[in-house]
Amino acid sequence: MDKPAAAVPRPGTADDSIAIPRSTPRKRKDFKQSNLVGYLFVSPWLLGFLLFALVPMAISLVLAFTDYDILGTANFIGLDNFKRMFFEDPRYWRSVVATFRYVGIAVPLRLAFALMVAMLLNSYRRGVYWYRAAYYIPSIIGGSVAVAVMWRQLFGVDGLINGILMAMGIEKVGWLGNPKIAFWTLILLAVWQFGSPMLIFLAGLRNIPSELYEAASIDGANGFSKFFRVTLPLLTPIIFFNLIMQVISGFRVFTQAFIVTSGTGNPLDTNLFYSLYLYNRAFTTFQMGYASAMAWVLLIIIAVLTFISFKLSSFWVFYETKEG
Repeated sequence: MDKPAAAVPRPGTADDSIAIPRSTPRKRKDFKQSNLVGYLFVSPWLLGFLLFALVPMAISLVLAFTDYDILGTANFIGLDNFKRMFFEDPRYWRSVVATFRYVGIAVPLRLAFALMVAMLLNSYRRGVYWYRAAYYIPSIIGGSVAVAVMWRQLFGVDGLINGILMAMGIEKVGWLGNPKIAFWTLILLAVWQFGSPMLIFLAGLRNIPSELYEAASIDGANGFSKFFRVTLPLLTPIIFFNLIMQVISGFRVFTQAFIVTSGTGNPLDTNLFYSLYLYNRAFTTFQMGYASAMAWVLLIIIAVLTFISFKLSSFWVFYETKEG
């Protein structure tokens, strides 16, 4: 006689024979202890972020609406700092123009040069690793005071560059005193610091499958066609990342202009970048409230440009999609 089939529990009903695991006090205790260990490891960063980033930002937001001068008390003045900034301070607008001009020229040139060098180093030739390290060194020390001082000496009236020109029978050039030339010396310094985006481009080039280039060769594509139809489309996420990072870095440029122009932004404010003017307002004329307002405007400018870049990225950035 056949045995009756085992009853199958209906959907949505509980089966008494199936035990539902429940967390025991022991497991909950172990989970809390593991979380505690994790918080202990990240606590130095959290503490540093709280003390040196979040709290100063909150304080600067409050000071932006005061006339605080470091030595006295902060008096609330409402939107007077912003009104003065936008309608009564011509040097502020010169600093804005100089900064946008710097970012608009230096960032594309740096990225283009970094991509070119990355493609040259994208090989397995002997000694290529030493070349990569050598090209990356300027980005490590490029923002330092020592390099900025060296740059000022190179382009000084009696510097190495003029020495070479005089040896060739050419008269000295006032690289740092001529308003038409001084700006380009800082552009050249910015392009020289191409190592960081170059390494990121190099990593992106290594991730492009070689089969795509082989297929393009079979179809009769030359070097230019491979670059514009294979390399660039696949590198657009890397280009977008480098673009965002370099734009943010460009708006925050300070050390080079401060050292090369001795903190003045001269000649004729052509090198008066936003961060340099902000510094002068805060620590030269002690207008900390005004400088705080400038800092928040800069934050808003960077945030808006980043937001616009992300919105426009859908038209030219191509991400790899996986089906399955």
